Amino acid sequence: MTFSHSAPRFSALEAAAAARDHYGLDVRAKPLVSHLDQNFLLEGAGATTVLKIANAAADPASVDLQQSALRHVAGAQNGAQCPMVVPAVSGDQAVSVKGHIVWLVSYLEGRLFGDVRPRTQELARSVGSLMARLDRCLDSFEHPYLDREQAWDLRRAGCLLEYVHHIHQDDRRCLVDAELSRFCDEGVPALSTLRVSPIHNDGNDANILVRGAGYEAQASGIIDFGDMTRAPLICEVAIAATYAMLGTSDPVGMAVAVVRGYHAVYPLQEQEVAQLRDLICARLCSSVLVSAYRSTVEPANTYLRVSEEPAWRLLDWMVKKPAELLHCRFREACAMEPCATSKSIVFWLRQHQEHFAPVMEPDVRTVPPLVLDLSAESLIGANPGESVAPETALARILNAASNAGAAMGLGRYNEARLVYDTGQFVTSHGERRTVHLGIDLFREAGSPVFAPLEGEVAGFRNCSGPRDYGGVVMLRHRADREIFYTLYGHLSPAFECEPGQLISRGQQIGCLGAPEDNGGWAPHLHFQIICNPLGMIPDFPGVAAPSARRTWLSLCPDPNLILGVRTEAFPRQALSTSDIWRLRRRHVGPNLSVTYRTPLHIVRGYLQHLYDIDGRAYLDGANNVPHVGHCHPWVVRAGQRQNALLCTNTRYLHSNMVRYGERLAATLPEGLDICYFVNSGSEANDLAMQLARAYTGRKGTIVLNGAYHGHLSSLIEISPYKHDGPGGRGAPDHVYSVVLPDAYRGPYVGMTAETATMYARHVYAGIEELHARGWPVAVFICESLMSCGGQIEFPPGYLREVYSRVRAAGGVCIADEVQVGLGRMGTHFWGFETQDVVPDIVVMGKPMGNGHPLSAVVTTAEIASVFDNGMEFFSTYGGNNVSCAVGMAVMDVIEREGLQRNALVVGTALKEALKDFMPEHEVMGDVRGRGLFVGVELVRNRISKAPAPECARYVADRMRDLGILVSTDGPDRNVLKMKPPMVFDESNADRLLTTMGRVLSEDAVRLSAS
Repeated sequence: MTFSHSAPRFSALEAAAAARDHYGLDVRAKPLVSHLDQNFLLEGAGATTVLKIANAAADPASVDLQQSALRHVAGAQNGAQCPMVVPAVSGDQAVSVKGHIVWLVSYLEGRLFGDVRPRTQELARSVGSLMARLDRCLDSFEHPYLDREQAWDLRRAGCLLEYVHHIHQDDRRCLVDAELSRFCDEGVPALSTLRVSPIHNDGNDANILVRGAGYEAQASGIIDFGDMTRAPLICEVAIAATYAMLGTSDPVGMAVAVVRGYHAVYPLQEQEVAQLRDLICARLCSSVLVSAYRSTVEPANTYLRVSEEPAWRLLDWMVKKPAELLHCRFREACAMEPCATSKSIVFWLRQHQEHFAPVMEPDVRTVPPLVLDLSAESLIGANPGESVAPETALARILNAASNAGAAMGLGRYNEARLVYDTGQFVTSHGERRTVHLGIDLFREAGSPVFAPLEGEVAGFRNCSGPRDYGGVVMLRHRADREIFYTLYGHLSPAFECEPGQLISRGQQIGCLGAPEDNGGWAPHLHFQIICNPLGMIPDFPGVAAPSARRTWLSLCPDPNLILGVRTEAFPRQALSTSDIWRLRRRHVGPNLSVTYRTPLHIVRGYLQHLYDIDGRAYLDGANNVPHVGHCHPWVVRAGQRQNALLCTNTRYLHSNMVRYGERLAATLPEGLDICYFVNSGSEANDLAMQLARAYTGRKGTIVLNGAYHGHLSSLIEISPYKHDGPGGRGAPDHVYSVVLPDAYRGPYVGMTAETATMYARHVYAGIEELHARGWPVAVFICESLMSCGGQIEFPPGYLREVYSRVRAAGGVCIADEVQVGLGRMGTHFWGFETQDVVPDIVVMGKPMGNGHPLSAVVTTAEIASVFDNGMEFFSTYGGNNVSCAVGMAVMDVIEREGLQRNALVVGTALKEALKDFMPEHEVMGDVRGRGLFVGVELVRNRISKAPAPECARYVADRMRDLGILVSTDGPDRNVLKMKPPMVFDESNADRLLTTMGRVLSEDAVRLSAS
């Protein structure tokens, strides 16, 4: 087939007429996108089918090939799902209309792969699996037309160079000419030695169908067998990988996923994998050449150019990416050793370890260094985003080494670190490179560095300055038949050598650079072994992205193979994520849940970020307990300082407890000035209930539907979220639940004084019902804004009316501020202030201690005096010196950093921007909250308000995948909740909004709205 013929030009009416005349169908015809042929979707007559009209130049044998292949696949077990051929009324498999071959196939359900959002690696892997199942099925297929000359056969890609003059940009024309010419000279001969089989040959994103959405999306079927041919099997993989890569931020990850999926079903051979990169480039070259030519034949056919620009971008990216690195990644996908020479080099190094000279003095084999922990869990370095002077850092390291009897410090291999925080350590798809590929040896600047074995200088870089990393030397060595390299980084620029210069064992090749010549780093040697330099001499990377860890560790084996530090000098490795998960399931109660579809292995937090074991940063939009930011330095130092002095209980006098109580009381309305300190919100709420019942002499309790006040038995009784949920036993007789004053979903809609009164009447009814049961009301307890209820803000005046009626009935009012206090509202320091009320008892929780176990109950002197009935109150740890020091430090930070004001400004902007999303995203039913306490309720339908919990789960999981943490809540788990640390700033909010807007546009959310 050539590309010089125009596609057929049937109208929709003509297509419908052909269906009626030849297939007896009374249908409507809708044109589908196509290339050289024409396709129509036929709807009606009780079934959906596709009418296919072949190009006038098409050989009838090509249609017979397609139909025979479809019948073959349909008759196979475990094959790919494909359309079925529908015969004409005459019984013929195809008919002639206006000189064109016309035939009919069944319609295959699904969305085109190219239309799916997001196109994930999990989906790409299923594409590979689909193509492998198809090829396994086609192994036994035969047809004489398979061996025709086929323009899309990648072995003939060089023939398309006749179209190269249609590419008008000089640089692009030269790129295609060079890449395709090299492929013809080197790639095509290599293909002749590979397995050949019938293949589909066009697994593009318009031919692969997908069912399901989001995490459930799977490639389900394939259409259009018009380009079938007999060709090397690996061409099928390359073509599918090419289209999976197009337009994505991580093209290598997508290609690797396709290859992994294919190999799992139909194992690939090493020599096949070796051709993948060149075949992908050849397909891209073919695509842009055909597109450029066809655009001159049919300039109005936009379908011809739909993938042209993405193809150009990908081709440009591919030719700049080290070809051997791509080859290693593809080998990894097929469970092969990523670097083919790595194992033999490692074997040779082990055999010769005793013959290597020391890289630095003293020899670390005889004078073990202090092995440092510089990982994401390290306490040696600074917090993320903070800087430590290199002299200070080196002094810390050398001082620690000296104290341990060591002459130098050692930084570990294969360690994920947070120190690589500048833009140059971020990959093209946004992943941070954190995994250290060498070993660091820390000594004073000027310390000499030696070659451990003979070799020659492969590369040399002599640069210095605050933005450089000092001098680098790469040596080339021979290990029997293999070549490997050693790299020496962070050297002084004062030492020079020449490429090709022979270096003897033990010869000095440099000395450690000073910080001013070394990018500001503490003086050290970065020592690395490299099996394949990937053409990057001497600028080979010393840090890798975690997603490609196995490949890079194969390329760069452990430098200790040369250094020879005794293994006992290395500390025990941290538990892996899988080990923790396994041990947790074995030793921890099974109903202790974890968040997110893929659990996070978090090892560090700092301000508004959390960091996982691989050093990936997550913007925390969900955790309110670290109120002023994870591990805020001021709070940490306050706890450390007091912990170093004294930590004891409250049976001794100490200023911290009374000073802290005084500061808390100063933030509350007059009269609320008696404090009790405990350790958790649950303990605080339990104590508050004891106070209320002691004061009133009653037990009747009114709570809100959906409320949660803690996990103690006494609190599960008053928490409908628990006792009315799975495993609950309902409320006891003395507890009465009233309608949640939800202005969006409740029986009375709107944030007005009228709705407040109508909701308050349910409390009046509850008071009467409890009295009738013989339980006169003792207490009304509720959060000032509901959290587990779904981030609910009450209609104005609701609590004022409720408090008045409860008190008139002889009860007291408890404000549970565990979630919303301490300035989170922005407009007020305490949540109850937003309702213009003064409670009788206020409960405060863990945010008081920024994660330290600290909580409190504050009440009036009158209530406290009644509680003082002779039975002692005592909490072993409540109010201890350290907890109170931490609590005061939290208040210091709120005041000094203006965090209440920040909550108002950032929270208001966040809430308003989310409301602006609503016209675009039908799934958003309501946006509500105040300050940095915001909820978005997701619904299937805004009229019915049917909850969409699966959408909320999906959004939370996808945002986690994209590096932002939010969570879900509400009785139906359909509310996205955002209550981040109070240091959450405007740039953080912008990033959250951008990411959420992207996720709300994805299929799993968009298709769920009805």
